[in-house]
Amino acid sequence: MVDAILSPILEQLTSMAVEEAKEQVRLVTGVGKEVKKLTSSLRVIEAVLHDAEKRQVKEETVRLWLDQLRCTCYDMEDVLGEWNTARLKLQIDGVPKKKVCSFFPTASCFACKPLVLRRDIALKIKEINETLDDIAKQKDMFGFVVNVTNERADQRVPSISSIDESEIFGREKEKNELVDRLLCEGSKEQKGPSIISLVGMGGIGKTTLAQFAYNNGDVERNFEKRTWVCVSEPFDEFRIARAIIESLKPGSAKDLVEFQSLMQHIQECVAGKKFLLVLDDVWNEDYYKWEPFYKCLKNSLHGSKILITTRKETVARIMGSTHVISVNVLSEMECWSVFQSLAISGKTIGKRENLEKIGREIVKKCKGLPLAAKTIASLLRSKNTEKEWQNILESEIWELEAIEKGLLAPLLLSYKELPSKVKRCFSYCAVFPKDYEIQKHKLIELWMAQGYLSEKGAKEMEDIGEEYFNILASHSFFQDFDKGDDGEISNCKMHDIVHDFAQYLCSNECLTVEIHSGEELAISSFGEKKIHLLLTLRRGASVPISIWGNVTGLRGLRSLLVKSDEYSWSSEVLPQLFDKLTCLRTLKLKVCEPWLCKNFIKEIPTNIEKLLHLKYLNLKGQKKIEKLPETLCELYNLERLNVDDCENLRELPRGIGKLRKLMYLHNEGTDSLRYLPAGIGELIRLRRVREFVVGGGYDRACNT
Repeated sequence: MVDAILSPILEQLTSMAVEEAKEQVRLVTGVGKEVKKLTSSLRVIEAVLHDAEKRQVKEETVRLWLDQLRCTCYDMEDVLGEWNTARLKLQIDGVPKKKVCSFFPTASCFACKPLVLRRDIALKIKEINETLDDIAKQKDMFGFVVNVTNERADQRVPSISSIDESEIFGREKEKNELVDRLLCEGSKEQKGPSIISLVGMGGIGKTTLAQFAYNNGDVERNFEKRTWVCVSEPFDEFRIARAIIESLKPGSAKDLVEFQSLMQHIQECVAGKKFLLVLDDVWNEDYYKWEPFYKCLKNSLHGSKILITTRKETVARIMGSTHVISVNVLSEMECWSVFQSLAISGKTIGKRENLEKIGREIVKKCKGLPLAAKTIASLLRSKNTEKEWQNILESEIWELEAIEKGLLAPLLLSYKELPSKVKRCFSYCAVFPKDYEIQKHKLIELWMAQGYLSEKGAKEMEDIGEEYFNILASHSFFQDFDKGDDGEISNCKMHDIVHDFAQYLCSNECLTVEIHSGEELAISSFGEKKIHLLLTLRRGASVPISIWGNVTGLRGLRSLLVKSDEYSWSSEVLPQLFDKLTCLRTLKLKVCEPWLCKNFIKEIPTNIEKLLHLKYLNLKGQKKIEKLPETLCELYNLERLNVDDCENLRELPRGIGKLRKLMYLHNEGTDSLRYLPAGIGELIRLRRVREFVVGGGYDRACNT
């Protein structure tokens, strides 16, 4: 939503104006009036955003107005980023005091390239002001209601430790039927494992039921081997095969390259054994993709089972299910049990009695959907007055039907309660594919790179990211938590419906594309403007060089996360990429499985300096890179550089001391690195270097 973008811009404008006033050398004289005008227009628009975003679902013209505002906000962020970078460059490189460019400069200003840059910034601010003027005038035709209330201050993050993801309310019939089917030996004439399917639309608890059965003591004792694989879209045969093997025999899949070898290994692992395989969230309707798996599993012992969860009954039939269990909506009483366990437990008896009547009316609107009940209940955990509960009950948002089964309404209610900065962190998660296992610390790193986390006093950005993550978890936007030895959450997932909701919020600006062997990326597949792209290149995939220059929708990319098994980076691709994608904040060119890869990036082009907004560069596993160009030191905003496992990297740029914002240097596994440049001592914000190399030799002096 636009307010999540607009609010940080207003903060940045105020902060930068103050900093500019303090400095002896002004970046651009005369720009102060334009900034004040910009701020004033944004304040006027901000006052009507609440009504505009409420109406956009039903009114196409309002949605288009908001889209125009969103694009202008992105342009503003880019210009403010250029402004901030130019100021930083002044501080590092210095400039004669006489060389100050006015807002409307004379021809003599063109004699100096830095001054031309500053003139461009000034003109861009003026152009944005003109666009914003038009947007502000257009708002009057809609008759928006002015929102007079201020956004509430961030609340203390509620604890999520009491939320038991594995607890199931109701479903007694389905639980008993499922366990009985898993324990049933079946007919002796049955060849191969029996296939059981849990079928139902999203948000009604299929995965939770499967988890219950998978962890049931009787079921666990009944099978020699058990393995759980999250399938989701698309049906990636290689990934699924490796996941099965790794679960059955950890560490044995990494040396297997050919699909036939993987199938053979699975067949050997299950031979003569009674096993249970759970395939969660299956969408594939192509039997020929499933057939090789079923054939190699036939070698198992009688009584083996395959449990499938899917939204489509056709999938269950195509995969040859011997029994289908329909998972329908909860009864009103069961839905109430889900709701009250989260929303009412912990409140005093007096408050419970007053809130229960309203709560039961809210549950009716959840229509038996456990995800809806859980989302609204999580929202109401921190609300203790009847008025707050009544406001939720009477909200107009319940009338919206933009997402299947009406789940948009409860998710919107919960989302609306988030602080604006947390909203943006949530919508970023739409870049991940469905059923993606999100690593918390990596997610926080990505938020940092986009500038979503601002330091507050003594609080580090990582701590703020942790707070934001916990807020989202407490609102039930994350689930399926894994915890480390310290009891802290390490990994999580998003429910499919929550993922759809995140895509809805960011107007599909986040895109996930996976290209397989023999396929070529279709330029038309990108459609409208994209802001974040996760591109997975499987073995043999190709991306045309022209893509970066010809697709207008890609030029505003802020994140490019490339995951590749074995993609050949030609010498022409990266220069084109750096030349066109100048808005990037995050660039990940890491190799997923370096032990399988044969083609690596050999060098980083010198025109990487064009990525002036870049904050996070990840080259992990690129074994052929021997050095980084000196022009990398022109990336004044770079905060995190990852060269882990770049085992042939011999040296870092000598001018690394110019990277004043660099906080993290990940250089583990860089055995060829001879030394760290002397300029490393100038990096006053540097917090972590994985391996500190001193002297001119190859010995590592210490690890930090």
